Amino acid sequence: MKLTLKKYTLPLKHTFTISRESHDFQDSLIACLTLNGKTGYGESTSNPYYKITFESMQAEIEAIQEKIEAFELTNPIHFHQFLVEEGLSNFAICALDLAAHDLFGKLKGKPLFALWNTTVEKYPISNYTIGLDTIDKMVSKMQEQPWPIYKIKLGTADDVAIVKELRKHTNAIFRVDANCAWDAETTIKNAVALKDLGVEFLEQPLKANDWEGLKNVKQHAVLPIIADESCIVESDVVKCAGNFDGINIKLTKCGGLTPALRMIEEAKQLNLKVMVGCMTESTVGISAIAQLLPQLDYVDMDGAMLLKEDIATGVKIEEGGKVIFPVMGGSGIELL
Repeated sequence: MKLTLKKYTLPLKHTFTISRESHDFQDSLIACLTLNGKTGYGESTSNPYYKITFESMQAEIEAIQEKIEAFELTNPIHFHQFLVEEGLSNFAICALDLAAHDLFGKLKGKPLFALWNTTVEKYPISNYTIGLDTIDKMVSKMQEQPWPIYKIKLGTADDVAIVKELRKHTNAIFRVDANCAWDAETTIKNAVALKDLGVEFLEQPLKANDWEGLKNVKQHAVLPIIADESCIVESDVVKCAGNFDGINIKLTKCGGLTPALRMIEEAKQLNLKVMVGCMTESTVGISAIAQLLPQLDYVDMDGAMLLKEDIATGVKIEEGGKVIFPVMGGSGIELL
């Protein structure tokens, strides 16, 4: 295989703010793996919360580039295991794992969902994320992008008031993501008001390691609770059973499609709802997530919709959430 790494700085339509950070641009690493005239593409974005930069991922990958290029790609699962054994971070592994899956599917001439014996006749609709901002700007963002499901980023002293105001402007389903900003008492209290305002579930309201608080919330909150920061890797899935109603899997955090498929299977065995979420990423990463759609209860794959300019073609999301899958194999990605 031939390996090429590309850096992109993705411009956002609006400043994106959550409870702990804001940004206008997103650095992204695109891994390109080429074999027999086909190229597979994978993506991982920088993340200050996890101390991941483009440069840190690039250094990790380039340190074993010769080994990667010498690897015989007969199965993406074996390639993923090789990367784990080489000690790469999950973010670096994700870009390579996604590229390997895309390449493998293109070599086989089938989309990944078909290789996994699933069909895309039925799938969940992605939410569209409204980052924290002034209420007027949050309303404006909703009006700019009418959508059936919104994820509302919260984490202020006025969270219920924000949702009350947003509810005046749409009948859409709301999902609330506090990104670890609340405590158990606040969560239990807010859940009552938010349920009356048409909120479907709460995502990661407490700090990731506050297991006592999370258990309390699970027992007393009137809304389902979905894990995000508490469910990073495969070993976290079982910890979430009994403390959450579902999990949100991020490919960049867990290390790609290979572990995500195992996490989905385990979560279902534990009667947890399954969501896959995105970072602020391009159509490269979103097209990989889309291959998992038939296996999911919920999905957050709006990352490319939040960009001023995209860098690739692949899966398209139309108004109302309909997904158009490309006919080519793998994840169906081509760089622009």
